[in-house]
Amino acid sequence: MGQRRLLVVVTRHVPPVVETRLKELFDVELRDPDTVMTRDELAEAMARCDVLVPTICDRIDAGLIGQAGPKLKLIANYGAGVDHIDVSTARARGILVSNTPGVTTEDTADMAIALILALTRRIPEGLAAMQAGDWQGWSPMAFLGGRLAGRRLGILGMGRIGQAVARRARAFGCQIHYHNRRRLRAEVEGELEATYWESLDQMVARMDILSINCPHTPSTFHLMNARRLKLMKPSAVIVNTSRGEVIDENALTRGLRAGELAGAGLDVYENGRVNPRLKDLPNVVLLPHMGSATLEGRIEMGEKVIINIKTFADGHRPPDQVVPSML
Repeated sequence: MGQRRLLVVVTRHVPPVVETRLKELFDVELRDPDTVMTRDELAEAMARCDVLVPTICDRIDAGLIGQAGPKLKLIANYGAGVDHIDVSTARARGILVSNTPGVTTEDTADMAIALILALTRRIPEGLAAMQAGDWQGWSPMAFLGGRLAGRRLGILGMGRIGQAVARRARAFGCQIHYHNRRRLRAEVEGELEATYWESLDQMVARMDILSINCPHTPSTFHLMNARRLKLMKPSAVIVNTSRGEVIDENALTRGLRAGELAGAGLDVYENGRVNPRLKDLPNVVLLPHMGSATLEGRIEMGEKVIINIKTFADGHRPPDQVVPSML
């Protein structure tokens, strides 16, 4: 690369400390105003930059990659998930892709537990009553929820985040169960006191709580389909802090409205927006994709992006390079 400073286009605003460090190291173009780039704007940026720093909001498909200019050699994603980037096509065009794995593990696990508590203890209903001025004082039978201790928690996807959820849930006295593409090592299972289920069908039919913690891939699309949702107990609740596409959202909505599930806590959505038919259900907690939204996490993500770009600029493989076989 010689001494030429790389032209880096960042598609959304990130914490000021990260933007300042990026500008110290590279020629940086920051998004202003902080809105999602249109497809034409992405194409224009990719036609002239050396490095693109997109977020989950930016769909970098084969068509856009085909319009990339010869200078673009790295897509340094600001985030761990890369299902919005056609990594295989990028690799075929000689464009590297990196991400920021491991940064948001603890934050997302915290949010999964928050959603579980919100559902089982009916926190949103209590909050709504207080804000509306409807509370008339304590009553023995008002807002009865259930305790977490002794409940069966099924974790779908036992990677970093799934294991972090398991550690937290154990502290509340939950029984830990999981289904994963590969079984954990015996010592990890023992540490988490987790029971492995080879059959997802058999696991979901017996759980009180189901936490979705797996990535979106072709094999996980609608993994929780209408048939599997119907296997769940009517008293069970489902929480999703991973990717909306893992659940058939229309089937979930029908099941909740029919009383086939006790509740759902969602931080992610299949089409990137909330199904309007979910909004008026008292047993549904809806959040605006804020599972990883901590200042500490966003700064750490930015630091990983900077390390990936700087390592690439120095002529080395980015430490967090993504290859198709990893997906």
